[in-house]
Amino acid sequence: MTQPTTIRRVPEPTALAALFLHLFGRRPRLLDLYCCQGGAAKGYADAGFDVTGVDKDPQPRYPYRFVQADAIAYLLAHGTEFDFIHASPPCQFASDCQRIQGNDHPDLIDPTRAALETTGRPWVMENVGGAVPKLRTPVMLCGPMFGLETYRHRYFETGGGFTLDQPDHPAHTVPQAKMGRPIPPGWYGQFIGHFSGVPLARRVMGVPWMTREGISECIPPAYAEHIGRHAVTHLIPALEEAA
Repeated sequence: MTQPTTIRRVPEPTALAALFLHLFGRRPRLLDLYCCQGGAAKGYADAGFDVTGVDKDPQPRYPYRFVQADAIAYLLAHGTEFDFIHASPPCQFASDCQRIQGNDHPDLIDPTRAALETTGRPWVMENVGGAVPKLRTPVMLCGPMFGLETYRHRYFETGGGFTLDQPDHPAHTVPQAKMGRPIPPGWYGQFIGHFSGVPLARRVMGVPWMTREGISECIPPAYAEHIGRHAVTHLIPALEEAA
């Protein structure tokens, strides 16, 4: 089923996305799997993509086109309709706090990769540090790489002919508050679990529409915008050659 949502104003396209529009008469199409409240989606939209999100749960705060469906089933049925695919399989199975609490969650990394590889489309699959042993040569992104006041390490495996270079990783010189603790002035917050300071987290992460739960699970839009700009660079010559 398709869940109605309020569509936010489309941002001005980047120069590369504007070139894509000029060459192909449309914006590049992005499939955002396991989309939650749309942190990745906002970044890809800012990079010029036309975004469609898919999640098994209702996501009334998702700011773009949304389909409520099983992510892998939707990918297998519709993945070839998109130019680029982003997948964020649930990370709870690799989360330290979930393991401490003894919670059991499915590992969807391998099934998602297998489905992504059937599409023939370029893709990126994101997860947390605990999942790194299951990811293939992932690139790590961190908040200070993009001027963000948080150390949110996320890891990105690429495929379908798309690759990313590892950016330089700035030293962690600013102290970080412990998980769930109030954040002293000048410190960085982790913004995971039942953290305090939702308004601060919204500002730091660049996700003013999200709830605490959404912030805990999301990647900052700046990460996805970085990936999206590289993705458009990859897509233009590939589609020109196919044409």
